[in-house]
Order: sequence, then structure tokens, then C-alpha cells
Amino acid sequence: MLKNIICLLGGIAMFTCSHAQDIVKSKTYPVGAFQYPLDLPPSTAGSFGELRANHFHSGLDFRTNRRIGYPVHAAMYGYVSRLRVQLGGFGNAVYLTHPNGYTTVYGHLDHLTPELAKAVRQYQYEHQTYEADFRLQPFQFPVTKGQLIAISGNTGASGGPHLHFEIRDSLTEETVNPQLFGLTIPDNIPPAINSITLYHLNGHPFSENTLRQYYDVSGAGGNYRLTKPQTLFLSGDIGFGITAYDQNSSSVNRNGFYSLQLKVDGRTVYTFAVERFAFDQTHAINGYIDYPQYIKARRWIQKCFVPPGSHISLYPQSEDRGVVSFRDTLLHDVEYVVKDIAGNTSTLKLKVQSSIAKDRPVVNYTGTRFRYDQRNEFNSGPLKVVVSPGNLYDDVDFQYSLLPQKPGTYSATHRVHNRLTPIHLNYDLWIKPDASIGSLANKAVIVNAMGGSVGGIYQDGYVKAKPASFGDFYIRIDTVAPIITPINIRNGSNLAGVRSIALRTSDNLSGVKTVVGKIDGKWILLEQDYKTRVFRYTFDESITAGKHTFEVTVTDQKDNVSQYAAAFNR
Repeated sequence: MLKNIICLLGGIAMFTCSHAQDIVKSKTYPVGAFQYPLDLPPSTAGSFGELRANHFHSGLDFRTNRRIGYPVHAAMYGYVSRLRVQLGGFGNAVYLTHPNGYTTVYGHLDHLTPELAKAVRQYQYEHQTYEADFRLQPFQFPVTKGQLIAISGNTGASGGPHLHFEIRDSLTEETVNPQLFGLTIPDNIPPAINSITLYHLNGHPFSENTLRQYYDVSGAGGNYRLTKPQTLFLSGDIGFGITAYDQNSSSVNRNGFYSLQLKVDGRTVYTFAVERFAFDQTHAINGYIDYPQYIKARRWIQKCFVPPGSHISLYPQSEDRGVVSFRDTLLHDVEYVVKDIAGNTSTLKLKVQSSIAKDRPVVNYTGTRFRYDQRNEFNSGPLKVVVSPGNLYDDVDFQYSLLPQKPGTYSATHRVHNRLTPIHLNYDLWIKPDASIGSLANKAVIVNAMGGSVGGIYQDGYVKAKPASFGDFYIRIDTVAPIITPINIRNGSNLAGVRSIALRTSDNLSGVKTVVGKIDGKWILLEQDYKTRVFRYTFDESITAGKHTFEVTVTDQKDNVSQYAAAFNR
């Protein structure tokens, strides 16, 4: 029997079912081509594709014993193709391109090897920037398999010391599950199922108003059942959801599972699998989960039906988008099949008694219908909203209301729908300010009552911005300069023997745009730690013994400027 067969499901999508592990995947990957990047027993704190706030996790997080300082090795021979320094994100990162069509990525690094660090520092000084992202010529820095490229760390938006590791398709730049290449993690534990949710859709868009039924689940060892065994009586168009997680044998961390299939009477009607995805799809996690429940209660319910406006490769198959129509009077078998990438499987079986349509719950929907696949515009006079196609996952019954003006603001408060409906990227929001704004218009920003400034540019009588969420918005004025707080320097300081100069900056509203440091009038590199928000200049040989002047200029998004200067001895 062939190891892999091609299965046509629902006449929609083809994918490969490996007999050895029965893993859903679209193609075969070169097992054994890559080695583990660390000299440590493989253990992960984060799995590929698991659920994170506003994104699917794009790689494996290899544990480093809660320490920095472990050697990081090239997973395969090739060359350094890209170097990156981010304030947040991956922090310090190295990208290697390999001859088999894949690129590996290594993130949150403490520091790079000297020749790579030199290339980064040269770029930073040439462009006078801390953040850097640049590509290198092929084979400018060739590497062999296993070669040291960096030291593990905790830079960027890391929650603790670890190595973030990815394998990407070099042509499409899609990120691919590294475990499909044989970089496996010891695992004999099946996924755990906590609960299920039923959604009464019945032709309406999914929203916070969709009627839900929640059921707790019990079980172990891969076999699960409803905590209160019962036949479920359903009618009309039903969506299913699940709350579940996975663990491997090397860690106590709760991670994401690999695949989920929903079967009705033995027929697979929906498949989800974390094989690969493109980065412009990652925000679609908010269409995949029950977003209203996540916002209100931080519950990670994974919907087993596909939003009509979501187009991501993590849905390899579905029939009628996974929405099941119960329109007869028969008893049906429904089964959830949840798997990890090692093939460990958990199942939950339900009995559903279908009933005729007269038993369907009825919900009345009001508002202006926004279509997920069209350009939508709303204009109340003092407010305009434009949502482009591709930014809604489903149709939305758009709601708007005008609220009382808050003290210190320059417009009424506009309730733009609600924060329970996700936006894929952003939309255009225009708010007309009060006439009193006058010459302060160029200092105006739009503020989300739940999340601070979303930016703003005054044009054509409106303040315009591109928020990434709905909510309550109003206009404020930012005329306050940022604050500079020196940590270890003051005028006349003796810094002989001191390794670095440190300071903090903050801004009250629009946010810091630039921080420029100089010594004796020459630009210096101020490195910033994302977690502590500390800017730090590390002395090098260019600063000789004697008297010097340190100065820093901080500008916010509305061009309010603060400066600090101090003479010091070295």
C-alpha cells in the first residue's frame, strides 16, 4: 500500500493523508533535510499555528531552559539572505536561504556572530536607525549545516528566553510547519477537548448576536463525551465549535493542535490543518475563532465553519463552508476528530436529532448591511466610514450612534459599530472636528476610547485615520512634548568605567515617532529594549577619554519635540 494517497473530500480540496500518521497535508516535505537549531533535547513552548492574539503562531518556540546564551546553528547549508532588528517582533533575527527551496528563520536572538553583527551595525549607522531589515547578496555570507550563526536570547516581543524557529517557502514566503520536515517533538499525548459550542446561523451573518449553546466535555486518553450525555435537538443551519488544546511529552505547555475534522454521518464536512499559511492571512485568526467570545471572556472557541470572507490555506476542505443543515426528522451522528502532528487522536461523538424548521430560534437583526465582498460606506455628516472589500469576514449589520462629547475633546464621541466585530486589516474613518479646533488642526488625533490614539491627519475638514477595530472614537489635540527621563547620566557626570548611557522616553497621546541620540554632534546608536522601554547607548572606542556632550531629541507623531543634553567625562 502506498504511504500517501490522495483523498478528494467534498469535491472541493485535495490533500494527502499519510497512512503512518494520518496527517492532513497538501504535499510531501523533505524529511531529514534540516537539523535542530539548538544543542538541546527538542522541547517547545509554542507550536506552529497555535492561537495567539491577532495571529497564528508562525513557527516553533524551542525552549532554552529559561536562559539566554545557547549556540544557534544553521539548520541546513545555504547562505544568509536577510538580517533584521525589530523593536518588538522577532527582535534580532537571521534568515538563511537553502538550495532546496526553503528559508529558515531564527528569532529573539541575543546577538549574532561577529561578521553578521558587523553587517547589521554598518547598516544601522549608514541609515541612522536602530530598527533594520535588509537583504544580502547570495553567498555573501555562506553557511554550512550546523554552523554557529548566533546566540539564543530574549529580544523583541518575547515572553521569555527561547528560540523562535521557522521554515518558509522561499518562493511564496509562506511559513510551513517545521515538524513536517522531521523536526519532531516527543509526543504520545492526544489532544484534550474541553467543550463544544453550537451556533444557530440560519442564513444570518455570524456575530455577537448569533444564538449559542455551550456544552462541557469529559474524557481522557483520546475518548471524549458530553459531561451530561444527551441527544441534541437541532434544526436549520448549524455551525459547530470546539475548545481544545494539545500537549507534547517534553513540556507542560498547552499548545495548539494540528488538525480538526468535523464529520456528519461519517462524511467529513470541514477540515482545519496547520500545515502552512501566508503572513497576510495571519490576522484571519479573528475570523477563525469566536471573536466576540474572545473579546468578552477571553475564551478560545475555534469555529468549525469557514467565514465567507476568510480565504486562508488552513482550511483545506469543507462542504457548504462546514455549516450543517438539519432539515429532516432523522437521527444523525456528528463527530469531532482532533489530532496533533504526531498522529495522536481525540474524538467526540454526538447524537443529533434533526427537526423541521418551525423549531428554529428567531433573531431580529437591524442596521445597515455591510457586505464582506464589497466596498461599504457610511456617512452621517460628522462621520464617514469606508470599509474596503476583504476587511470583513462576514456580512455585518453595521450600527452607529452619536454619544455625548467628553471634556477636553474636539468632537462628539462616535460609536462606530462595536468592538466585537473583527477587522482583517483596517478601514477609513473620518471625523469632523468642532469649529474651535482652528489652528490646532495639525495636532489632532483620533482616539479609540478603549485603546488610545489611532493616529490622524487633518484634511478636507475632517481628521482621518485607519483604525484596526471598531469602537468609540473622538478627536483630541496633542500639543504636549514627550518626556525624557535620564537613568544614569546628568550634567557633569563622570562616566569613566561605565559601559553605557541609559534613558527612558514616554508620550502622553500620539506616541513617540523618533529618538535621535548624539555625542559631540555625531549620531549614535540608541538600542531599545521592547520590554523595559529603555534606550541605551553602549560606549565604543570612538568615545575617547575626556569631556563630551550627550544629547537626545525625541519627537512624537504630532511633531512635538523634547530635548535633553548633558556634559560628561569619560
